[in-house]
Amino acid sequence: MSFRAFLAKDLREIVRTWRIWVLPGILLFSAVTGPPTARFTKELLSTLSGDMFNPMMPDPTWVDSYAQWTKNLSQLVAFALIIALGSAISGEKRTGTAIMVLTKPLTRAGFVLSKFVSTVVLLVASTVLMMLVTWGVTLIWFPDAPFGPLLAATAAWLLFALLLVAVVLLASAAVDSGAGAAGIGLGFFFLLMLAGIWGPMLRWTPAGMVNAPVALGADVEVDLLWPALTTAALTVVLVWLAVRVFERREL
Repeated sequence: MSFRAFLAKDLREIVRTWRIWVLPGILLFSAVTGPPTARFTKELLSTLSGDMFNPMMPDPTWVDSYAQWTKNLSQLVAFALIIALGSAISGEKRTGTAIMVLTKPLTRAGFVLSKFVSTVVLLVASTVLMMLVTWGVTLIWFPDAPFGPLLAATAAWLLFALLLVAVVLLASAAVDSGAGAAGIGLGFFFLLMLAGIWGPMLRWTPAGMVNAPVALGADVEVDLLWPALTTAALTVVLVWLAVRVFERREL
């Protein structure tokens, strides 16, 4: 089985199994609920608490709508991605699929890369589509909403999400438990959040990508050159490590 054939098999599995519903479903929920939440939060709080907080709350704008989107990406969607991907490699080892396909002319590197590429296809396609939905729904309540900040914020998150994919794939190649691999991915995510407290880590490492989508969505200028470069480089290194680790493991 060639790499192309195995990639086609992975893509078909995504379409025919629960994975086609989980990540796109969460993204769709975020896309359609974020803008109305931003628009009506002030009225809801006024209804619940009277006029106590109303004078202190500014009128909602498109920034609030985009903030809902980026917040959901950075938390809910990121967690779902990590958990869903935990058994990407270890699950195939456990069920015996890995042994079966690797007796064909498919290298272990091709096996790992197919998992990475198929996940990236699902992630990028569904995120870009739901970003457009977010923009369309935002325009209903905030007709002046620009597209540029939303695009920049989503692109920054996607780059960070690719790093999370690489981390979880490496963990899934190294351990036999899907839950264990997901736990490693979540630990890495929280470690980067903590590292962002220290200025140099924020300026020079992937820690700077964690909260960047929120700032970009608010049309705030952020210097992401080095965080983006280190994120991309680390993603490549981790995918390579996932290949090497899987090559040395017994099936």
